[in-house]
Amino acid sequence: MAKSADVKLAVFGQAGVGKSAIVVRFLTKRFIWEYDPTLESTYRHQATIDDEVLSIEILDTAGQDDMLQREGHVRWGEGFVIVYDITNRASFEEVVPLKNFLDEVKKQKNVTFILLGNKADLDHSRQVSTEEGEKLAMDLACAFYECSACTGDGNISEAFYELCREVRRRKMIQGKTRRRSSTTHVKQAINKMLTKISS
Repeated sequence: MAKSADVKLAVFGQAGVGKSAIVVRFLTKRFIWEYDPTLESTYRHQATIDDEVLSIEILDTAGQDDMLQREGHVRWGEGFVIVYDITNRASFEEVVPLKNFLDEVKKQKNVTFILLGNKADLDHSRQVSTEEGEKLAMDLACAFYECSACTGDGNISEAFYELCREVRRRKMIQGKTRRRSSTTHVKQAINKMLTKISS
């Protein structure tokens, strides 16, 4: 029987920002030029993060998926990579609506995600400054990375690992809270029974 993933990550961003290239660079340390932008793929990967072997499932979403499909991806994911292209301002302006969509689908659960500016090797065509990316990440309270899937510059692996760490931290905190609340429910039920018996 296949072991379920410890961490489920979904990669979002406008079509053409390099989502597939980033995922492939993370998994294989290689760059592939040609992609079918309409395909979505799920990858399984094992990584040792902080001396712990993690099974990671990564969903590389298609750039032009429909709303229902996108909602399903958000429900499935535990951590999210929002990618924009530093040479395409429109892809950067898509980040906040995407984050709002994640919040809307996940409701009151705090969404765990990182912001990733891709194509840093094309600095001469840059439309979004590093400072703008940093400021947006501060406003959204998330980690920020700039990288190039093409050259491998910027720490793509570190970005994914940091997201995995954050998802694991959140799960541990939620697990403790859940355990505490179920214990509280049991105590309350016993107290009610004892009160009824004694009256």
